[in-house]
Amino acid sequence: MARYIFVTGGVVSSLGKGLSSASLAYLLKSQGYKVRIRKMDPYLNVDPGTMSPFQHGEVFVTDDGAETDLDLGHYERFTNISSKKSDNITTGRIYSDIIKKERRGGYLGKTVQVIPHITDRIKEFIKKDISNEDFVICEIGGTVGDIESLPFVEAIRQFSNEHGKSKTLFIHLTFVPFLKSSDEIKTKPTQHSVKELRSIGIQPDIIICRSQKSIPLDQRKKISLFCNVPIQNVIETVDVRTIYEAPISFFNQKLDKQVLSYFKLKSKKRANLLPWKKITKITLNTKKTINIAIIGKYVNLKDAYKSLDEALTHGGISNKIKVNLVRIESDKLKPNQITEKLKNVSGLLIPGGFGKRGTEGKISAIKYARERKIPFLGICFGMQMAIIEYARNKLKIKKAGSTELDINCYPVVGLINEWNKDGKIIKGTDKDLGGTMRLGLYEAKLRNNSAIKKIYKSNSIKERHRHRYEVNNNLKNQFERKGLIFSGMSPDNNLPEIIELKNHPWFIGVQFHPEFKSRPLSPHPLFSSFIKAAKSFNGK
Repeated sequence: MARYIFVTGGVVSSLGKGLSSASLAYLLKSQGYKVRIRKMDPYLNVDPGTMSPFQHGEVFVTDDGAETDLDLGHYERFTNISSKKSDNITTGRIYSDIIKKERRGGYLGKTVQVIPHITDRIKEFIKKDISNEDFVICEIGGTVGDIESLPFVEAIRQFSNEHGKSKTLFIHLTFVPFLKSSDEIKTKPTQHSVKELRSIGIQPDIIICRSQKSIPLDQRKKISLFCNVPIQNVIETVDVRTIYEAPISFFNQKLDKQVLSYFKLKSKKRANLLPWKKITKITLNTKKTINIAIIGKYVNLKDAYKSLDEALTHGGISNKIKVNLVRIESDKLKPNQITEKLKNVSGLLIPGGFGKRGTEGKISAIKYARERKIPFLGICFGMQMAIIEYARNKLKIKKAGSTELDINCYPVVGLINEWNKDGKIIKGTDKDLGGTMRLGLYEAKLRNNSAIKKIYKSNSIKERHRHRYEVNNNLKNQFERKGLIFSGMSPDNNLPEIIELKNHPWFIGVQFHPEFKSRPLSPHPLFSSFIKAAKSFNGK
């Protein structure tokens, strides 16, 4: 039977519950155990798919087509375990399920209430789709005391009572601030956070204390005494220089050892931290840098392109070079500023996105990179912008555009109504924004003697998608006569997946999101190749 670990947070959000959960999962997996990580989000959206990145950061996409919280990206990057739809749920999804069931008469005339109906649905989620996992780590979003989080906290309290303490463990992550004015580390916020948790009926078994500085033993003893937790279970996590140090830090603090001890288990094999030590050394000690420009609408928000930032870093690690990201706001980029903005960059990346704002700046920047032979990578919307730029300036279709942006344009990019997946026809709709996109893992066939085939070293690939609009395949011959090759196509040959330029050292656009499959311990080949090309451009 699986053992369940529940991770809650207190005092403030963004303390690193996702990173802590992912690090613990890696350590347990490395020691021979099978692990699954899940995220419970307290917001009322059914999923984050329609939320602005300014509100919530990036939307992460799984193989099976779920739009999820960005923490699932942390989970995958650290454990190399692919997440599923069943690994993320929101309050919105839970209430939607309950209301649909009630409308169908599923409760046989009962009064539907938070307890037991909402909490029962949460407990169903916790146990769903579990087979032979040794550990299931469940992270609860938000902080203890939030109104939105209360049903989740109550549900895990009930779950522990029903399954017994021998099968459940509570980890609480808190903030231990350092006050510069008094030169002191303060434990009171942690004490109050644990008090709040205990008032709801949960006694934490392990407390992870996030701090800027190492916490003195006396202060840890104080937390142990007032929070009713053994001193060895008060784990400190001091701010690391790079997130890749996190598994090493938690191993040194014996977090995994205390978890196994709690469940009366022993390590099946020694945790392997050599890969993390290796990439940490490369990340911290590499002196040579290159500048990669990212032109997008959300560049000033750290989490908006989280997987993309990580994938570029992974590409830098594989090439033993530090990647410095030059973030440029597309809607503030004027054509006469492009030469100045891009004069010191060795590569240009246009990421995914939605909507018209900032598109002309992106198109002008792509033209600049194409003409000056700067390595270019266009992802999803970025590929579509590259197609539009080429249609306007090389095919001389002056009104070339996307029907997403202008219904009266010449549609080199348009809304797709149906597509093929694994032999089944899937129909799209423009009535609802949520859940109407081509989402998840789709196959692409790669063209012989193409740059993309040399990069992947394969005849076909499977990558994750998240988009509604597709490149117009009817113009394929016109583009190819002018030197832009459709080097990756869907298996039925209807949907362009990859484009590249013949007469350019490295110019590739992809309709999918390769960043979602990049890992620090196994960088994605597309990003490794892109950074390698940028490195060569930098050294010319």
